[in-house]
Amino acid sequence: MNKLLSLFIILLFSSFSNHAIAGDDGKIKLNGNGNNGYIEVNDCFEKVNRGIFAFNQVLDNIVFKPLAKGYRIFPQPIRSGTSNVLSNLGNVVTIPNNVLQGQFRDAGVNSARFVINSTLGVAGIFDVASYYGLQKRDKEDYGQTLGVWGASPGCYFVLPILGPTTVRDSLGSLVNMVGGDAWYNVTVVNDTQYFSEADYYASRLLDGIDFRAKNLESFDSLEKNSVDLYASVRSLYLQDRYRKIRNIDKTTETLSDDDWEELDSQ
Repeated sequence: MNKLLSLFIILLFSSFSNHAIAGDDGKIKLNGNGNNGYIEVNDCFEKVNRGIFAFNQVLDNIVFKPLAKGYRIFPQPIRSGTSNVLSNLGNVVTIPNNVLQGQFRDAGVNSARFVINSTLGVAGIFDVASYYGLQKRDKEDYGQTLGVWGASPGCYFVLPILGPTTVRDSLGSLVNMVGGDAWYNVTVVNDTQYFSEADYYASRLLDGIDFRAKNLESFDSLEKNSVDLYASVRSLYLQDRYRKIRNIDKTTETLSDDDWEELDSQ
């Protein structure tokens, strides 16, 4: 999976202006272009999903949250450099998806950023490309590409450790394992003397810890302001994917207390 241990965390935090409405029939409605102005997503396995979600919450409190707090001890330059390296590695998935979605300008910018930051930026530690006017673009993945091509989300479900996903996004993640992720190919598939399978999974784990560390306060706010944390996370995930597929505004890495309260009142 492309987001091995960070999916559970990374999908919790995004900006949102569309409303998600949960019905009694297990369907979640998002403002969109479907029938009656809504796009429906089925929570086909809600009872099972809630059990897995509870397990993930315990795991987060025992493992990820303490790791994130420990990670924050490191000086900001070290954490910034780590984030830059992980973002640079993410371009090997973003670039082909830019092309598949017809975003050729973004593909060119991201390709240039990858080359410059991988060389002049010392393996991506420094974001040199930004100094040349090549600003960071939004991430893209194969699940988003399938959505752009018209594939429906399918059922919403929660995976142990990996967290929220849909049938469409799971299929998109599988593309990484069959050649769609160059970093996965170099480390896991070809496992050379320079890079090994351990390098790939370490980077995915570090990606999750890095994101969790940036959002300790935001997630605490979500827990504090949500009557039903499971439903809040589900809504955030589906809205985030909807917005990314349609390139609506830009997602953010953190949310304020007012944002969580707004979600809880919907």
